[in-house]
Amino acid sequence: MSNGATPARDALDDKVNRVFAGKVVRKDLVRKVKVGANVPVFVLEFLLGKYCASSDEVAIQMGLQVVNDTLANNYIRSDESMKAQATVKDRGRHTFIDKVKVRLVDSDYWAEVTNFGHKNVHVPEHYVRDYERLVMGGVWAQIDMRFEYDEESKGKNPFWIDKLTPIQIATFDLEEYRRVRREFTTDEWLDLIMRSMGYEPGEMSRRLKLLFLVRLIPLAERNYNLVELGPRGTGKSYVVQEVSPYSALLTGGTTVANLFGHMNGRQKGMVQIWDIVGFDEVADLQKMPKEVITTMKTYCESGTFQRGQEAVSGDASIAMFGNTNQPIDVMVQTGHLFAPMPDIIRDDMAFIDRMHFYLPGWEIPKMRNDLFTNHYGFVVDYLAEALREMRKHNFTEIIDRHFSLGAHLNARDRKAVRKTVSGVMKILFPHGEVTQEELAEVLELALEGRRRVKEQLKKMGSFEYYHTSFSYTLQETGEEKFVGVPEQGGRDLISTDPLAPGTVYSAGVTSDGTVGLYRVEVSVSSGTGKLKLAGGVAGAMKESVQRAFSFLQAKKTDLGIARDLDVSDVHVEVIDLLANRVEAELGVAFFVACYSALRKAPVSPALLILGDMSVQGNIKPLRSLTEPLQVAKDNGAKRALIPIENKRNFLDVSADIMEHVDPVFFGDPKTAAMKVLGG
Repeated sequence: MSNGATPARDALDDKVNRVFAGKVVRKDLVRKVKVGANVPVFVLEFLLGKYCASSDEVAIQMGLQVVNDTLANNYIRSDESMKAQATVKDRGRHTFIDKVKVRLVDSDYWAEVTNFGHKNVHVPEHYVRDYERLVMGGVWAQIDMRFEYDEESKGKNPFWIDKLTPIQIATFDLEEYRRVRREFTTDEWLDLIMRSMGYEPGEMSRRLKLLFLVRLIPLAERNYNLVELGPRGTGKSYVVQEVSPYSALLTGGTTVANLFGHMNGRQKGMVQIWDIVGFDEVADLQKMPKEVITTMKTYCESGTFQRGQEAVSGDASIAMFGNTNQPIDVMVQTGHLFAPMPDIIRDDMAFIDRMHFYLPGWEIPKMRNDLFTNHYGFVVDYLAEALREMRKHNFTEIIDRHFSLGAHLNARDRKAVRKTVSGVMKILFPHGEVTQEELAEVLELALEGRRRVKEQLKKMGSFEYYHTSFSYTLQETGEEKFVGVPEQGGRDLISTDPLAPGTVYSAGVTSDGTVGLYRVEVSVSSGTGKLKLAGGVAGAMKESVQRAFSFLQAKKTDLGIARDLDVSDVHVEVIDLLANRVEAELGVAFFVACYSALRKAPVSPALLILGDMSVQGNIKPLRSLTEPLQVAKDNGAKRALIPIENKRNFLDVSADIMEHVDPVFFGDPKTAAMKVLGG
């Protein structure tokens, strides 16, 4: 499309102009004006909807002129605050668009008018009562301001707000909205929603449209917890920032009082005022007080939290956005997908478990010009109002019409899946009419988004999250369908390729069943028989390595490695494959790795070596076999070297594991080495 040419209207444009007259706007106009004015989209579209809602090109051009004039004369740029104040003083009064925040000082309300640049503006009290958001983060509004010199205060605070009109739709008729939805096919409606967000669906796959749609769920569904991690520049926080006046985006740290209100209950917290609270750079949560995270954990679970003696509830959804710095395949192979999170959250599995949907941000393209639409979409304000109205409704039971959820979903998984389905229903099918096929598509999306959360918990090696084979059953036929996650590949942390001599895999397990998976790498350099430990080897792991090395030193002649060992130093590095820092005693694995390195003979591939040893070479069994073998199997192990003392535990191991992982039992370190080195 050449610049300046009018975009060709398509059938959908004609339809929306007909049935939603005055509630739609041509999105390229928004971008045209947006370039020149640093105003939120909903403010802009409020004006465009007012003056450019026509489909007649001449009328649109005239309307654009009015919008530009209004912005030039009535929108205050932050660097022009003095000029604006002078205008009000000279003329006695002036109307303009700005953001107003109100605070209570002693017993008086004072308005801070942001770009106008004045913090003490008189504001009629009834506005504070009518618009709660004035005291929390502020409201964009059209303001009639007057100047009045007050003798008593010697003109100290001469500005008074006469009239304040929030830039938000005054009335919204849900019944009409639902009725008109029936005139559209699902595809048309999906495209209209995309265009309303400013995107052009023509170039998008169905899946991409649905992923964009998920970003809107927190606006339509109460207490919805969404996480999106992806590359920079994909517009992650755009919805929270620009699409809805009911959302607050936090950049940087915040306090418990700010999020959850003050102890005395006098001032409400953000989660009670806004529909969605977004964290723009999740990494910033690192700087926040621990109390913020603990209160948020409770809040994400139940929508309630403790402030002083009171249990308080809020229904704001929480959306967390963060940047991934590595390509997705690297993240999937080397760790888990919550790695970009600050460790205050990343190491808190219970917190992560409260996330209802993990949006794969790496699937969303970087924002380019051809992704933006030149067609008509809802004035975002109207869309925001529709989504807000839908918050009161509930579609969580709708899947029961046709489907039941699989056995691997626990109570939390079910809740997450139901909430996602409900959210998508509200956006795509506000009238509640949906076919079985359409519902299945929504359900699969919901299952995938939740499974992505659970897969990462599983990767962190925690046994309670092992059930991730998410499925649903069609009630009519009893057919069960399983839903995976596309990036699932690369779970095989244990390579089936031949390894270099000195490299082995090992695992440890804590008393609560959390598994640590490790790759032990031993290399040899010329020296005098010393053990050199890399930085990561510490605590119990370090002691187990030292014990095994002492045994190796003592038995070097029996083992036939005395000559090699005396002229070498042994360097050991342990790579934590699940990055969950489980304390593991890896004596036997280290012993075998050392022997392998000194003999320059590799151990067999896809092998896991379990067990620890004393200085005398006595083998210490593991607490439990089930968990380490399960994690090993899931990560590609084909054989496991197991202390003979653990043989009785082998009875607890499931048939599924036995089928995939062959046990090799040993009673002493030398036997262990011989069995896997083929020496």
